[in-house]
This record gives sequence, structure tokens and C-alpha cells, in this order.
Amino acid sequence: MEPASLTARLKRRARDFKLQVLQQQQHELPAYLQALLPDTHLAQCREVLMSCNALPCVYAQSWLPLQTLAALQPLAALGEQPLGEVIFQQKNVIRSAVEVARVQLQQPLATTVASGEYWARRSVFTLAGHPLLVAEVFLDGVLAL
Repeated sequence: MEPASLTARLKRRARDFKLQVLQQQQHELPAYLQALLPDTHLAQCREVLMSCNALPCVYAQSWLPLQTLAALQPLAALGEQPLGEVIFQQKNVIRSAVEVARVQLQQPLATTVASGEYWARRSVFTLAGHPLLVAEVFLDGVLAL
């Protein structure tokens, strides 16, 4: 239930932190997310794998509405930079309640991440009036930190 940057916490606990962008594409917002990001039709979906000390620790998926990307240019050009580093540098960041659940990964994310059940959380951040959704799945490697 880390209220601040999960990325910063992982970096403090690990000798070696790595972020790998798995995919980043524009999609229609899925129906199951429309209540969380109302008035959003198109969004950039970014999926990353964060590893600490060569162990996969967190799979993260973010949904950034195109209006948010247009208004907040640093979000549009993240590359290998963690989203959390940008979010928590902004003024007046508002975070919704954090939803926590067990989720089932149906297929491996990478050769080092097995299918199975994991703890996850998601919340909506609002930066300068512009929303974005972040969901994180905590993988087995996080237990080694």
C-alpha cells in the first residue's frame, strides 16, 4: 500500500533496477475500464516489467488517455523511464483509492514470469486535471527484496 512512488521504493531496496517496456500502443479503452476513465475513448496502453537484482518484481500496465498525453508532454516521451518518476515529480497529484485484488495471469509475461495468481493494485492518478490509470501486479521477485 505504498502511498508514494513504488519505483523509488524498489530502487531503494535493490542493487540493480531495470525497466523493460513490453509494449506501448494506442488502443480503444476497454469497456471494463471506462468507469475509471470516463470521457476517454482512445488511450495509450503501456506495459512494463520492473526487475530488481535480475528478478522480475512488478508487471505494470498504464492507460494514458490521449488528452492527458497531449497536455503533459513528459508522459508522451517516457521511453525506458518509469512512469512513477514523472508522476511523483508533478505538483498537485491526486490519487484515487487503491483497489487491491488477486489476479490470474493466464500466460507468462516473459520467459522468467510464470502463469499463476498474484496480488495486484490499481488506482487513477490525476495530474493538473488529467487522469491516467496505473495497475501493478506484484510478482514473486518482490518477495526477495
